[in-house]
Amino acid sequence: MSELLVLLGIGAAGLSGVPGLLLSRFSNAGQRITAALAIIGSCLGLASVAAFWLGTVPGQIALPWTVPGGQFLVAVDGLSAVFLLPVFLVSMLGNVYGLSYWRQTEHPENGRQLQLFYGMLTASMALVVVAQNSVLFLFGWEVMAIAVFFLVTTEDRDGAVREAGWIYLVATHAATLCLFAMFALMRRTSGSFTLAPLDPATLTPAMATAIFLCALVGFGVKAGIMPLHVWLPGSHAIAPSHVSALMSGVILKMGVYGLLRILSLLPHPPLAWGYTVLALGVVSGVLGVAFAVGQHDLKRLLAYHSIENVGIIVMGVGLALIGRTLGRADWIVLGLGGALLHVWNHALFKSLLFFSAGSVIHATGTREIDQLGGLAKRMPRTSLCFLIGAIAICGLPPLNGFVSELLIYLGLFGTLVAGHGPTCPVAAFAAAALALIGALAVACFVKVFGAVFLGEARSEHVDHAHESPWSMTGPMAVLAACCALIGLASPLVTPMLGLGITAWAPDVTGAGTLLLAAAPLGSISRMGLVVLAAAVLGSILLRNRLRAGGVAIGPTWGCGYAAPTPRIQYTASSFAQMLVDLFGWALRPRVNRPAEMPLFPQKTAFHSIVPDTVLDRAVLPTFRRAARLLAWFHVFHQGSIQSYLLYIFLTLVALLLWR
Repeated sequence: MSELLVLLGIGAAGLSGVPGLLLSRFSNAGQRITAALAIIGSCLGLASVAAFWLGTVPGQIALPWTVPGGQFLVAVDGLSAVFLLPVFLVSMLGNVYGLSYWRQTEHPENGRQLQLFYGMLTASMALVVVAQNSVLFLFGWEVMAIAVFFLVTTEDRDGAVREAGWIYLVATHAATLCLFAMFALMRRTSGSFTLAPLDPATLTPAMATAIFLCALVGFGVKAGIMPLHVWLPGSHAIAPSHVSALMSGVILKMGVYGLLRILSLLPHPPLAWGYTVLALGVVSGVLGVAFAVGQHDLKRLLAYHSIENVGIIVMGVGLALIGRTLGRADWIVLGLGGALLHVWNHALFKSLLFFSAGSVIHATGTREIDQLGGLAKRMPRTSLCFLIGAIAICGLPPLNGFVSELLIYLGLFGTLVAGHGPTCPVAAFAAAALALIGALAVACFVKVFGAVFLGEARSEHVDHAHESPWSMTGPMAVLAACCALIGLASPLVTPMLGLGITAWAPDVTGAGTLLLAAAPLGSISRMGLVVLAAAVLGSILLRNRLRAGGVAIGPTWGCGYAAPTPRIQYTASSFAQMLVDLFGWALRPRVNRPAEMPLFPQKTAFHSIVPDTVLDRAVLPTFRRAARLLAWFHVFHQGSIQSYLLYIFLTLVALLLWR
């Protein structure tokens, strides 16, 4: 039943954009039909997940397929159900959001393209998650990659958009080559393209390590694990905001899903694998949030926070992998349970933040943080939703981000208590890194919320800002409610997480019960309710005091200036300067400042930027040098048949002599 429902959902979502192609591009009718079909497909997909969790007997659907080596074999298990939920939920809300954010009549040149590939992307991600054959998996994977490319380049008349799109395309196809190699090695070991556990008797350690490394690189690029993240910041920043929400909240998790699925098929993982995954998670988490602190573009900042949160998820996966090696079920439950819950949580609060950022862009026309300010007065619903998302992403109670990070904390602390040799210092370092990530995230979002929503308007972009329509703020409210629900009622989700853990590690039985025993989720929920009640009570008391006139209203202290202006406010750059300098060894900021300041200076300017160290200082310069080095090959392009025949003759002679 679950498999049939998910296939119907895939079909409805994948074909949802076709009616829009048949109707006028200057009418909203096609967009409404597309949204309706996409919502129906998402509802069918969510129904398939619910049917699985409610106890439907798991099965599979196998259909004839003439592709060599391929088999149309799909199934829903506990692991795929966890990832199907954000695929269909975020996509459904994104379709509603797009009705006002990217209205067809306002974007006749690319609106139909966006709607078509948005539906195709949803369908391809769902197909990847339920595919049980590697050829079918790669088919869905490639459709997903192409759909993302056309969504990222929606506004392809902009040179920066085209550049970001090509960087993404090169990165994703390099990753796909690694997946081809991985599946070829698995086929050589098992003799089949079916995604089934590999036999330890036929799998050599060298072959297992090769499969693991190919999976880590291939899926790590898609997940945005640092330093394989080069495509992520630019594409997330320039895509339409509801596309950015789907990319950050869901597409990155396809890399996490692929890595988890392959790891579940590899028996007896060595301890080095767990250490490697845990270390990559620490690097991604710490440097991801450090790069976010230095950003001035609102959406680019959120994109780096996606790298940070993928790092937190990968830390949980690394802990679970170490637990499998050492036979510690509690580490598996806490590590993987925290990782899977953070997959949900990040999909919720990051989609909420991108929707809120899109609402700001829709109202002001800019992504530059230092051009904004004072929007809380003009956009109260958007500011409240952004604040909820910010609290959640910082891992603060009583919202959902706190619960998933706490599970990973408990798992890391558990390794310290157990004292398994070299695992102790590794876990201690990872726990400290997780604490550092949380502290930097708080600092970053204090900067963002203060600069964007508080204070005074910094430019004319804010003058005509207005609240977004309910078709945009409604999906934001749903996501905010989901963040609160998981944070306040986390024991309700443990059975679903338990099924996902058991699908990944079949030896762990009763994972949901073990998770409840290992983590005080009931106490967390009760304390969350207390915190929420205290916050509501404090807000009511403050509001009553303001209404009673007990607070005098006057001008802001102007530091001695007789006529203060919005320019004397803290900017995002000045707020983050100390933290950027602290991580200057990795961020390598570029600062343009006047060489000297005379006694009576003239008008001058100061500007700082934090480029992506890997992309801008390593990858792109390497490609430019390679292009210059290979430019001398142009001398062979003479357009002369005689010259080409001579080259062929000389090549044949050289081959004969070498032979």
